[in-house]
Amino acid sequence: MNIALITNSKSGNTAQLAQALREGFAVSGSAPICDIELPDAPDVSQLEDAVGRALAADAVCVGFWCDKGSCTEGVAKLLERMGGKRVFLFGTCGFGGSQEYFDQIIERVQEHLPQTAELVGAFMCQGKMGPGVRARYEAMLSKDPTDARAQALIDNFDAALAHPNVDDLEAVVSSAVRALCL
Repeated sequence: MNIALITNSKSGNTAQLAQALREGFAVSGSAPICDIELPDAPDVSQLEDAVGRALAADAVCVGFWCDKGSCTEGVAKLLERMGGKRVFLFGTCGFGGSQEYFDQIIERVQEHLPQTAELVGAFMCQGKMGPGVRARYEAMLSKDPTDARAQALIDNFDAALAHPNVDDLEAVVSSAVRALCL
């Protein structure tokens, strides 16, 4: 099976998932025919190149980082052009509250796919955030030491430092291999 692997990673978390997929696909005998790092806001030629190469594949795996509860504009524009393709979505987000939260993100991202695209599967996991995020949360807590929300955000930040972990990497590969019938 010809697979296009397109990744949009801000902090390296989604890139880690993509690397696990490359390795997992190789074990299953399927290597991506194209492997593209898509910028957050690709110019027209970058987008056209990614779309053209993706459309030449049997299936497209699109990785994204969560930007305000969805994907970046660049990923959205790419997905809008995936009519007729089998698509596997994978991504990371800083907040890792629950599978329900991950499912909501996938639902929002999936809305960018045309009706003729087939979402064959998806995987989301928590990913570490930059130190500036923790500093923002600490500033909130210093203004009000009783702010339970700020403390919960700090606790989530600390929990995210361990992700993606080995379990996450194995799970994304398992999900993709199963979804793509490799």
